[in-house]
Amino acid sequence: MTGWQRVKVVVNLLNLTTLAGLLVALIGRAKLSRGPRGLLYGTGYRLGFPVAGAFTLGNVVLTKHDRSYFDNSPALVRHEERHSWQYFCLIGLPMLPLYGLGAAWSFLRTGCPASRNPFERLAGLADGGYNERPLRPLFRRA
Repeated sequence: MTGWQRVKVVVNLLNLTTLAGLLVALIGRAKLSRGPRGLLYGTGYRLGFPVAGAFTLGNVVLTKHDRSYFDNSPALVRHEERHSWQYFCLIGLPMLPLYGLGAAWSFLRTGCPASRNPFERLAGLADGGYNERPLRPLFRRA
């Protein structure tokens, strides 16, 4: 880990997002293991929410899949790590309602919660497995 990655690990612990991720992993009965760059993987996550291949809380990346899902998807790991930096930059839990607003805005404009969500765009749409959808006709002129 780099020095900044160590700082991110500490800050995301202090801002409670990694602790929230560990709690969600516990509730979802995910198996925890160390990932690269200060990430923790929670695999075998059993709750149906959120509907995503993987999602990040602090430095914890959760998925219903097994460890090979991450090991075989370095672009996805980079995408999820960028989300961990977003928690760092937004001082933690404020990221959750802001992400929700971004998803709602994106859904309104494109019918997809990720395509115009600024958090997903900054994390890299393609790396996260998303396709950029066109704007709905109402928003094309605006």
